[in-house]
Amino acid sequence: MPPLSARTSSPLVKMMLIGHSGVGKTGALTSLARAGYTIRILDLDNGLDALVNHLFAEEPEALDRVSYTSFRDKMKSTPSGMIPDGAPRAFMNAVKALDKWEDGSTPSEWGSDTILVIDSLTNLGRAAFNWAKAMNPAAKEPRQWFYSAQDAIESVVATATSEDFATNLIIMSHIDLVTQGDGTIQGFASSIGKALGPKIPRYFNTLASLETKGQGAAVKRIIRTLPTNLLTLKNPAPMKIDAEYPIETGLATLFSKLSGKS
Repeated sequence: MPPLSARTSSPLVKMMLIGHSGVGKTGALTSLARAGYTIRILDLDNGLDALVNHLFAEEPEALDRVSYTSFRDKMKSTPSGMIPDGAPRAFMNAVKALDKWEDGSTPSEWGSDTILVIDSLTNLGRAAFNWAKAMNPAAKEPRQWFYSAQDAIESVVATATSEDFATNLIIMSHIDLVTQGDGTIQGFASSIGKALGPKIPRYFNTLASLETKGQGAAVKRIIRTLPTNLLTLKNPAPMKIDAEYPIETGLATLFSKLSGKS
């Protein structure tokens, strides 16, 4: 059994970034592209315009360091609500991409200069539910679909955050606000169902939120690293990481401090 003094810090960063819709989660990746990272996005939200516009305005050559592959099930409207139009394939195609990217490379071997971004866990969860329902359409108890989808999502998170997955990782998620038994409200990563959200943070050493601060003309967007009454955030190095960072440079600063790379 090796002593703790023999353990070296990993140069890889595994982070979850949560925030409400429209707060700027995808656009926050701009600072990482400008810092020289190769960014590969598993896109399920179709929300890359902000990132494209920021990079085009600030550093157009950085656009070539960002690539993406998109997976979304085609949906159709029915009297009972929206359902997949045809066999739902988004979830399984996304899982296959985590094993082998469309260019033939292996994500788990990309290394410390590359960041895999899953955007977002919320829509990956919806895709997993469509997949689970299609796999067992005659289930007598609909909760079986939720259980299967939750297990599948948890397996994806466990795989991507493992030490064997030798690539930097950012998983983005919206926030579900849940009323607890004592009446307090707690925010959790949004995925599928209510049981999974509280489990997800255990797979990450770094869990940050993106939020707005101030009002009116003075409003600004920040990346927060310390827990609040609403969100249980995680920061593995509070002695060298500030409580908050501006969105314009925050992710690049966090990656520099956490990885030890300037």
